[in-house]
Amino acid sequence: MDRRVRRALVVAVLLGVLLVGGQKVLIWSGDAAAKDCAIHAVPAPGGDLPARTAAPAYPAATVQRGGTVNDASCLNRTRVYGVVRPRSTADVREALAFARAHDLTVSVAGTKHAMGGQAMRPGALLLDMTGLDRVRVDTGARTAHVGAGARWHDVLEAVHPHGLSVATMPSIDVLSVGGTVSVNAHGLDFREGSLSSSIRSLRVMTADGVVHTVGPHREPELFRAVVGGYGLLGVVLDVELDLVASEVYRLRGRVVDVADLPRVLGEEVLADDDVRMTYTHLSTSPGSLLREGIVYTYERAPAGEPVPALETRDSDRFGRLVLNLARTGGTGQRLKWRLQRDLLPHVRSCHAARNQALRDAEACMVARNQAMYESLGLLRNRLPQYTDVLHEYFLPPDQLVPFLADLRTELGTHDAVLLNASIRSVHREDVALDYAQGDRLSVVLYLSQRVSPAGNDDMRDLTQRLVARSLARGGTFYLPYQQHYTAAQVRQAYPGFDDFVATKRSYDPDLLFRNSLWDRYAERR
Repeated sequence: MDRRVRRALVVAVLLGVLLVGGQKVLIWSGDAAAKDCAIHAVPAPGGDLPARTAAPAYPAATVQRGGTVNDASCLNRTRVYGVVRPRSTADVREALAFARAHDLTVSVAGTKHAMGGQAMRPGALLLDMTGLDRVRVDTGARTAHVGAGARWHDVLEAVHPHGLSVATMPSIDVLSVGGTVSVNAHGLDFREGSLSSSIRSLRVMTADGVVHTVGPHREPELFRAVVGGYGLLGVVLDVELDLVASEVYRLRGRVVDVADLPRVLGEEVLADDDVRMTYTHLSTSPGSLLREGIVYTYERAPAGEPVPALETRDSDRFGRLVLNLARTGGTGQRLKWRLQRDLLPHVRSCHAARNQALRDAEACMVARNQAMYESLGLLRNRLPQYTDVLHEYFLPPDQLVPFLADLRTELGTHDAVLLNASIRSVHREDVALDYAQGDRLSVVLYLSQRVSPAGNDDMRDLTQRLVARSLARGGTFYLPYQQHYTAAQVRQAYPGFDDFVATKRSYDPDLLFRNSLWDRYAERR
């Protein structure tokens, strides 16, 4: 083990002993299954309805009768009629027919990483799509046919042996393909855009049981509403994704003053054709909070660099300990940023270059697929008193620095702890609920809150203030997270929202597909 790594590990463990006590260090660094908190971030519209009991039976693919479900935030425990895990198109059609016959609504879920009840509804029949997880690669057409329930981890493992890569995907690989299509996710590859730009076609079953094969030029109205439509138009069955060549990149990182960040990104990163992927991590340390960042770039390497096999990290224990210590504030936050800025560049998992010049420069070489082969297991923890939530805001580049100043001010008056802040580049896409009204810089916040009524109140106020700040600066916000925003704010950020509602009603006049997004912002207007 490298001396610097040993020293950092010793420091982190000693700090852990001081902050949480020696016997608790293993708990603070340990992995855990998904949490299921009893408290709600936002009460369900109309209350948490009791599970229906009128129907005499359940569909054949049922895996849960009654009971509750929750999402990744653990703050949306919801009582449902039941959970069906279809393994075929016929199973989906049977479930929809059953729901129509028994006057049930239907919600559609994958890995349930949305954080505001977008994949569930009280009393609904929930379709758990993770059983539809087949991945088939067509090397000739350079496409992958992917079941909606497959994880991006599965897709990367399927395409990598063929020398291919996905054109775009979210920044972690544990999410389901269908779920991320339903929120039109984006990732590190700013040149390819969001998922909508890499979908050649998809199959969706509408409320009447009809399967439509749609794409940008085939039933485009339905396609534009399904991609980024939060499961309200129908059930995505599978997706045909464009693939690109697998490549090896040179990974670089440089510390930049945030005041210079829009210029550096615009003139030196986005304008450089050799840079294929990028993201920026911002400081969460009190002394430099949101005032400096590390700009990471993945640059094309000279031809001939071999693409190594995918590798899985052995353990997330050290990273999880550091992240959890950061929840305690000041000292933990300083340690996390110091390690991220000063130690991480020396201990990254890199491959040596074949090119002599790059080898002499000790360049860090990373395969494209490896950069996206990331489950972020360090985010799972055994701390019941905390849960983590995401925010995302999309700002015009010239408003990034003022918004970060707004964010710094708001964080100073709230209890929520900022664990991570990153910047990515996004662009306008041709979908009904487009979050980018042009070229935008995305600000992704990963926040820790207390699992308590006070923690919820604090997060509600912080969210409402940041949404208002973003809108005032010509920005928008992302819809998959906690629903503390108002209907007016949704329509300000998404001018096409009412047209989307009309399209949904035309394909689903009886409103079979429902979730919290519909109930809060469309049905109750």
